[in-house]
Amino acid sequence: MLVTIAEPPKVARPQWLRAPAPVGENYRELKSLIDSMGLHTVCESAACPNIGDCWNRRTATFMILGNVCTRRCGFCAVQKGAPLEVDYDEPRRVAEAAAAMGLRYAVVTSVNRDDRRDGGAELFALTIHAIRDRIPGCRVEVLVPDFQGSREALEMMMAAQPDVLNHNTETVPRLYRQVRLGARYERSLELLRAAKEISPSTPVKSGLMLGLGETAQEVLDVMRDLRAHRADILTLGQYLRPSPRHLPIVRYVPPSEFDDLRRAGYAMGFSHVEAGPLVRSSFHAADAVA
Repeated sequence: MLVTIAEPPKVARPQWLRAPAPVGENYRELKSLIDSMGLHTVCESAACPNIGDCWNRRTATFMILGNVCTRRCGFCAVQKGAPLEVDYDEPRRVAEAAAAMGLRYAVVTSVNRDDRRDGGAELFALTIHAIRDRIPGCRVEVLVPDFQGSREALEMMMAAQPDVLNHNTETVPRLYRQVRLGARYERSLELLRAAKEISPSTPVKSGLMLGLGETAQEVLDVMRDLRAHRADILTLGQYLRPSPRHLPIVRYVPPSEFDDLRRAGYAMGFSHVEAGPLVRSSFHAADAVA
């Protein structure tokens, strides 16, 4: 049955939901570096509210396989349309940028590439190798799409031995047809379980956005499903509407509720739970595995 997320009455953003402005010397340096190397970041393409904080700490999440996504998720600001040609020099440039930033922990994600049989797994593997070749000892976390359920693609990517495998479930099953068009809840859970089966020692991570109309019980049920499918690390954050064309915010979840969910996550057995209004899947990523 199609679930409609109704347009709620407009409410002012709470005072406790404020992020640092994208200004400062480090921010300007990273902006210049990313632009000059022809790279993309999810920080910019997805309009992340933490870009000022993260870039001034000289961290960023690289987005490979172009900046045009083949899916049309209702929450995401990344451009949608016909995908770009795969740029096989992109892994080298990502590695060079990571070195210039002085990274010892790099996070790499991508747009969905449903036009490719491997869903982009090959370029993830090449990027992991390129970063490690350029920066020996650098840890690499990957935030991957669902590869359309391809076990072969997942195995190809896991063979490069990422230090953390992240794949977001994003929301509760009831809201999938509006929030994650083209995705399937069960397929995302199976990817997490399969990743752990392929590499039992690799931490597996997932996350959800709150404020789209889900109930507290639905969130707890998803958290239990994630643990049952062997996820180790959990991120929970507030959904923020990128533009009037995107799904509305049904409510702002107060910090106290995030605190309750953090405690519930630890009680379920997650090794690390990052929960708060401005938390995103890559926010302070290195801290979760420190």
